[in-house]
Amino acid sequence: MNVSTAREVLPYMEDPKAMPVGVPGKKGYLYLGFELEPSGRSILRDLDRRAPLIVQQALYFDEQMPQMPCVYILSSGGPNVDGDRYEQHFRMRRGSFAFISTGAATKLAEMRYNHSAMMQHFDLEEESYLEYLPEPTIPCRHTRFLSDTTIRIAPSATLFYAEIFLGGRKYYGQGERFAYDLLSICSRGERPDGQPLFREKFVVRPALHSPAVLGAMDDYDIFANVLVLTPPEHIEKIYAATSAFRDETQGLAAGITHLPHACGLLYKVLGRETEPVKRLVRSFCSAVRMEVKDKPLPEEFPWR
Repeated sequence: MNVSTAREVLPYMEDPKAMPVGVPGKKGYLYLGFELEPSGRSILRDLDRRAPLIVQQALYFDEQMPQMPCVYILSSGGPNVDGDRYEQHFRMRRGSFAFISTGAATKLAEMRYNHSAMMQHFDLEEESYLEYLPEPTIPCRHTRFLSDTTIRIAPSATLFYAEIFLGGRKYYGQGERFAYDLLSICSRGERPDGQPLFREKFVVRPALHSPAVLGAMDDYDIFANVLVLTPPEHIEKIYAATSAFRDETQGLAAGITHLPHACGLLYKVLGRETEPVKRLVRSFCSAVRMEVKDKPLPEEFPWR
């Protein structure tokens, strides 16, 4: 699918005046392929990248799962700007496991002519396991951003996929809460044979319909969207152990529901500050890992 054919971005197709769409440095590509060694250690077997996307060497710092590679995605180009196009492909071969994150938050710069787009592909083979917890995405004033994610997952595999979106640069000047033009986020899941599992898409255009209303974001500023795709024997245990709540003292609210076709769970968090939302998402990830791998998620590094 060409994400830039989506109807919501059609008003934002003018070529940027500085660097046109598709020139070197504006069309990033990343492929990561993980494989399980006979020793039981999972490794980053395949790596292909094109600027501005960069991947550091796989690290093995997780004391709870010392044989799991931890990989951080970086960008040499700074924030996403007008006309940027990115594609990421992650493949987990049979039995492999990994943790993927980003080195810093993804900043979406102000855009005048075009839009920025990200296409993602996740392929998880039998009995593989992946935790994908990137740092939050921060849209600046007049940002236009579209993301399209396809997940192809075997019935015995597990994926923890989290996205955190800020309402804008809350403490910049007078604040930029919901001052962006467009945020379009689509995720879909399927089995290796093509059987569809679910599809979720939300399109936010604050100038047309503000999210700051009851039933949407209300007075919250941060939104986390978490997908857990895992075998049925884990789903009900995770669901039963996860509470829906609203805590005005902490400025947090969370809810959980089942995905169609008994393929997993959908967990959503609202908050007023970033750190409490991140902690809650990591706590949920730890609960999922305990259920699937019988190991907790380690404490986050203090500088994160």
